[in-house]
Amino acid sequence: MPVVRDLGVLLRLRNFRRLLAVRVLSQSADGVYQVALATYVVFSPENQTTAGAIASAMAVLLLPYSLIGPFAGVLLDRWPRRQVFLYGNLLRAALACCTALLLLSSVPDWLFYISALCVTAVNRFVLAGLSAALPRVVDTERLVLANSLSPTAGTLAATAGGGLALGIRLLTDGSDAAVVLLGAILYLLSALASLTLPRTLLGPDRGLHHVPLREAVGTTARGLVAGLRHLAERRDAAHALAAMTVLRFCYGALTVMVLMLCRYAWSDSEADGLALLGLALGASAAGYFVAAVTSPWAVGRFGRYGWVAGCAGAAAFLEPALGLPFTPGPMLVAAFVLGLVTQGAKIATDTEVQTSVDDAYRGRVFSLYDVLFNVAFVAAAGVAALALPSDGRSVVVVLTVAALYAIVSVAMFRRRYVSIALQRARLKE
Repeated sequence: MPVVRDLGVLLRLRNFRRLLAVRVLSQSADGVYQVALATYVVFSPENQTTAGAIASAMAVLLLPYSLIGPFAGVLLDRWPRRQVFLYGNLLRAALACCTALLLLSSVPDWLFYISALCVTAVNRFVLAGLSAALPRVVDTERLVLANSLSPTAGTLAATAGGGLALGIRLLTDGSDAAVVLLGAILYLLSALASLTLPRTLLGPDRGLHHVPLREAVGTTARGLVAGLRHLAERRDAAHALAAMTVLRFCYGALTVMVLMLCRYAWSDSEADGLALLGLALGASAAGYFVAAVTSPWAVGRFGRYGWVAGCAGAAAFLEPALGLPFTPGPMLVAAFVLGLVTQGAKIATDTEVQTSVDDAYRGRVFSLYDVLFNVAFVAAAGVAALALPSDGRSVVVVLTVAALYAIVSVAMFRRRYVSIALQRARLKE
């Protein structure tokens, strides 16, 4: 098969393999660090976990991606990318060691969160640099395949790192510091792997003219505003993006609820709670996989708006039916369903934005998309922090989320028929 042959060619490219090694080690460290942060906040015996603490942890993990992401490229186009990988991972290794020391000491929680925030902020530069460097190690014909392989390998590495972190935590009797140190070692290995790449290979090219940094940052900010205005003129993409933002909000609120249920309502020990959380994450991941397989057919059969409406409608019906018993079995099924409908709707939304937005504005609109996607998740965690009781059982949250799903479903069905009517009117003209 051509794809298999091209994949073999990619893996024979020495510098591609080296860049892939940097990504795999870096993202596996990310998985370790993120699980360490989450388990410290949720499952540490010394912590009386609250939904507010979970919301704070989510903000630390996600907001740097959104707030720094659009501006990362301004600096990446000025710094040698190989050096970004080297010094970025060395810096994260040092910061992770500092985080481990904080975990072993009696320090205020805000100091711990600042340390974690610094680690995740640097991550935005490393990931963006990996994407920017890829065309320097792969020929144009195989770039699409490389863009598929590299992020997938990174995601699998992050998942494996998270699983390894859970295992280490159980073997070390709940030592979050040991898990964070494992992340520091992986960051260090990623930095060393970057040294196998020539310093100038990954760009950017020297001698290119760069506008002053202040002007570049200002241009980026104005570009985002222009992207927002363009999105307002593309009603189809704007409606799809608004729907996806609400669905992401729902998923975030339910994620916090499941974390609280695993911690207090469904388990008598830390090990049992972690095992249940692992099952819930696995069920949700399985839903994501099924969505990736079924969405191309579903979008072709029902249209992009129809598929988003169907996903939201299924969630509106099944989420209260499975969630209101507040028992592990039905909730694990709900995790699978919500993973499927959330990812299915995202695939349709991505396609709608890609096809409805002019190419000149596409990058800026996707930057806005990234901001909305992560801010909605963090906002949901904040709202859940105010609404959830200590054990996570909240009928109000379950029914409110179901109502939001129903509203999105009705709105998308209506938009689908409006879109069909407009297309027919254009054909008659």
